[in-house]
Amino acid sequence: MQTNLLAQIQWGQVGIVIGIFAAIAVLLTVCILLVAKFCKTNADEKVESILSHLAGANCGGCGCTGCSGFAEKLARGEATLSDCHVTESSQKAAIAEILGVPFSAGKPTVSICHCAGGQNAADAFTYNGAKDCAEENKHAGGHKSCKYGCLGDGNCSRVCPEGAISLPGGCAQADDKCISCGACMLACPKKLFSRIPADAKVYIACSSHAKGKAVMDACKVGCIACGKCARVCPQGAITMQDNLPVIDYDKCVNCGKCAESCPRGSIRTRY
Repeated sequence: MQTNLLAQIQWGQVGIVIGIFAAIAVLLTVCILLVAKFCKTNADEKVESILSHLAGANCGGCGCTGCSGFAEKLARGEATLSDCHVTESSQKAAIAEILGVPFSAGKPTVSICHCAGGQNAADAFTYNGAKDCAEENKHAGGHKSCKYGCLGDGNCSRVCPEGAISLPGGCAQADDKCISCGACMLACPKKLFSRIPADAKVYIACSSHAKGKAVMDACKVGCIACGKCARVCPQGAITMQDNLPVIDYDKCVNCGKCAESCPRGSIRTRY
């Protein structure tokens, strides 16, 4: 019986069917490989094109390990051009065209440290551990009495790709070599760095939100929230927020009266 059934099967037609399915499978495989290769080539070319317009500083200020990683994130839509503060506006505009996104150039910025403590700030204890701000900060916020201020271990200076940060008097300070990459902002455990307009003359050199007496006990130059700077500002560009002055740089005209009037030297001039 079984032999009769096998004899009735038209093996030639079975072979044709198997051949058709095999051919379809091969054709689909080839199509998949071609599409994958085409898409990968386009993606690679897009990343390379973006990378050619980036500054190439590899500073890490955008949160990536380097410009190539940032280019890949841009190509995937996982980052924005505003994350990079080093690449020139003209080059960013070219990248925006590659990505098909709008671009508007902002004002140039620089990074500054909102602290002038260092040797002006009292020590709470002697720290003998690793000279690393992040590590020291794990020990009761560091050796300074002011828990808001610079620890002076130089993490910011070590990561700065331009060598723009020094520590005169044991407190971080950026100079005119700053390219506003933001690496210092990421490295500082106290979050003392921020960007201000490159043409700004004054900045707040204190980050303490403590009240007057506590500030005076901890630091010779800390802001005591007297509010005099806000009162003398002719443009109303300074407001007091949580015991610290805040400058609205859109209103500031760089007259310098706030720095001149500050009894503690908590408002500093850049030039």
